[in-house]
Amino acid sequence: MIHRSTMRILTTVILGLALCAGGGASFASDRNTSYDIVILNGRVMDPETKLDAIRNVGVKNGKIAVITEKALSGKETIDATGHIVAPGFIDIHSHTSNIPLGQKLHLRDGVTTPLDMESGAYPVDLWYELLEGKSQTNYGATVSAAGIREQLSNPDYKTSTGSILLDAFDPHTDSMFDMSVSSFLPSKEQIDAMEDMIEEGISQGGLGIGIPVGYMTRGTTSEETIMWQRVVAKHNLTTVLHGRFSSQQPPATGILGTQEMLANLAVYGGGLYVSHIHQQALGLTSSAIDFLADAKERGLNTVAAIYPYYQGATIAGADYLEPENYQRNMGRTYKDIIEVATMKPLTEERYNELIKEQPGASVIFAGVDEAIMLAALADPGTLVESDAAPLNVTETGDLAIDWDIPFESIQGHPRAAGTHAKVLRLVREKGLMPMMLAVSKMTYMPASFLENSGVSMMSQKGRIQVGSDADITIFDPETVTDNATMAKGGLASTGIPFVIVNGTVVVRDSKVLKGVYPGQAIRSDGSSR
Repeated sequence: MIHRSTMRILTTVILGLALCAGGGASFASDRNTSYDIVILNGRVMDPETKLDAIRNVGVKNGKIAVITEKALSGKETIDATGHIVAPGFIDIHSHTSNIPLGQKLHLRDGVTTPLDMESGAYPVDLWYELLEGKSQTNYGATVSAAGIREQLSNPDYKTSTGSILLDAFDPHTDSMFDMSVSSFLPSKEQIDAMEDMIEEGISQGGLGIGIPVGYMTRGTTSEETIMWQRVVAKHNLTTVLHGRFSSQQPPATGILGTQEMLANLAVYGGGLYVSHIHQQALGLTSSAIDFLADAKERGLNTVAAIYPYYQGATIAGADYLEPENYQRNMGRTYKDIIEVATMKPLTEERYNELIKEQPGASVIFAGVDEAIMLAALADPGTLVESDAAPLNVTETGDLAIDWDIPFESIQGHPRAAGTHAKVLRLVREKGLMPMMLAVSKMTYMPASFLENSGVSMMSQKGRIQVGSDADITIFDPETVTDNATMAKGGLASTGIPFVIVNGTVVVRDSKVLKGVYPGQAIRSDGSSR
């Protein structure tokens, strides 16, 4: 049987050979065909076929219709001279993909498909319904194991967003979220109920199961973790892991947290995506990445992802920030944790105050050494993710949700605004990796992983090929840069003047167009929707 990606390449090659006089895959009547959008003179990069050449691209009816050296005409023309024409960036690990400002920042960073797959959504239907017809980007989420656990352990918990993370971060939430998820020890009957709730979420389109075990260290049982992988394997989906431990000291290292889920993967199958492995393994990161690479070489469907910062962002009540772990096992102190609302380092007194009064308060913490992070980022097998967390309005401390909030008026971890542009800047300034590899880590590699993990919709994304979805990011390799900082975490990336989502221009001349909603839902193959 020929794999669908192989068939796609063969089709593109056959088209190209049949029209070789035109210099590329194309339709015969380029000059006489009017496309919705034509992109001229750009350096087209397709990581799957390794095409890296000056070409013209024609977009019609939401698809890439032609890639050619021939002249093209269209209703809208984009001159991409000196720019790279890449597949739209895919971010498997975002927590801001369902809020207007979050989508706006993602688009300025070149991301056309941000997905909430580590924390996930529950109820899944609610999360998707809130975005239908109102999303500037493509959108999708896993079933949230944390959301289910909070619901089972806290009968007062009522979410209006389907996002436990938004409920945790929002100081004004009326969801009654109380962090019981972190220590809840379920009974056998409750684990059975979890399984039924997960199956329901998958039927609603959930892309797998989001399992942030690192926030549920003392409560999550081995019976649960085994059940999670058994369920996703049945549907050929993936678990998305925030590992149980952030530590480089025995007895519980970050590698052990990955081994826990890798054992389940080896028994049941399915997929395993390990989020920000550098922030769990810390000084052991290279060993952890090698371990996963060996597992993949032996046929296991697994991959690790990195965000390009040594600082992380989380909530004050995170298990791993407790002093006995953060100071002994991570080698840090209270002053390495910054409270986002004030952007001031914590003291022991303030830490204890937050734990008692607002454990969901947003904080930034120092984690892995920067050199280790950069080496992990450059590894040929890792993906790029943002782990974008909601930002705060500087003046009020409220969550920055609304589309019109000025970028300069918000603060928080810069990864919500600058992740992908930072990777491209590091390619230019440090020669961190070849440009094609950097583009692949943000496009084809995540698309391929999801395609092989029960989300066949992704076979049409992450590529610049005839017939693929017209999700396209155009950037200037000489100027693209991240501008967000720890003090000004919402400053948008620059050097990405055009972003197209499903054949519709959403960023034009570096401005996100208001009220343009071409984003489509990404659902698993097991969806009944």
